Amino acid sequence: MCIVLITTAHPKYALIAINNRDEYILRPTSRPHWYTHQPSGEKILSARDLYRRERGTWLGVTKSGRIAVLTNYRESSEDDPDPDHAIAGVKSRGTVVSAWLGSPSQNSLDDFVNTMLEGRAAKGVGGFSLVCGDLKQKTENGIKPLAIISNRWDHIGEVPWIGGERGQTYGLSNAVYTEDAKWEKIINGKKLLKDTIQEAVEKDLDEEGLINRLFAVLDDDTLPLEPKMTFQQHMDALRRSIFIRSFAEDQGWKDMADAADEGRAKAAFEEIEDYSEHEAQRDPHGYFMKGAYGTQRQTIVLLDWEGNITFKERALWDSHGNPVERGKGDETFKFKIEE
Repeated sequence: MCIVLITTAHPKYALIAINNRDEYILRPTSRPHWYTHQPSGEKILSARDLYRRERGTWLGVTKSGRIAVLTNYRESSEDDPDPDHAIAGVKSRGTVVSAWLGSPSQNSLDDFVNTMLEGRAAKGVGGFSLVCGDLKQKTENGIKPLAIISNRWDHIGEVPWIGGERGQTYGLSNAVYTEDAKWEKIINGKKLLKDTIQEAVEKDLDEEGLINRLFAVLDDDTLPLEPKMTFQQHMDALRRSIFIRSFAEDQGWKDMADAADEGRAKAAFEEIEDYSEHEAQRDPHGYFMKGAYGTQRQTIVLLDWEGNITFKERALWDSHGNPVERGKGDETFKFKIEE
């Protein structure tokens, strides 16, 4: 039950995006790193899903200034009888992110939106929303608007465009994007982010201070966990909290203990080669829907007016289901968008 919050309200930054990735803790995931997209040659910075053979991602940026963040849908089979709008698809949703980040540089965002919705590119994967745009493109108000593509939209006219105005804050989770948010976690997230930006401006916080406050927003925990709740009741409650404390049934906690046991002599995080999109994962801890579920990674992306990007990811769990103390699993990348 992921969440992405985006704001253009900070005067020193053209855009700020923050994200929680909620997932089964044992789902194998790399740390963020630079790699070359094949065959476009685009340099992409992201963590990558090691469970699916496509090695996709949920959030990434490129040296040329593209950004993409994906959320899936929280829905049941009863909601979704249309084979073109499958809950889970043959292809990984992570390929949708790579499709924009790795798209040839001459392809505009408008072209990409058109290709995704008018063609078959958004078919064959589970329900998703993709926030995507080109941070290099500026207007007199700031960055050129970002698109929110979904394979729940039937035509291009339904695509929302966000981020093109100053002083705005947006939120998206695991449902179709609407300006008038319905889910508690989005309503609360937008308010907390607005308050955080206001405080950061009033106190003239430096970048480190701002990042610490943004992580506090991502850590906001209002999940109503009860001792006798079933796993499904836990899942149904996820729309109420920005941060998701890990939860599982008895077998899930046993899986976590087994994974920790198994990984004692192994590295904390699994590595992948630069070009490994089609390599099979040898031992992805069995099925990925195993163990506890909760917030696995947190990411902050800052874009200033000179085109400098700060990308910071915080891992809360290692590859073997061991908790990582906040700050000890941080990785930071700084770069300037290439002209």
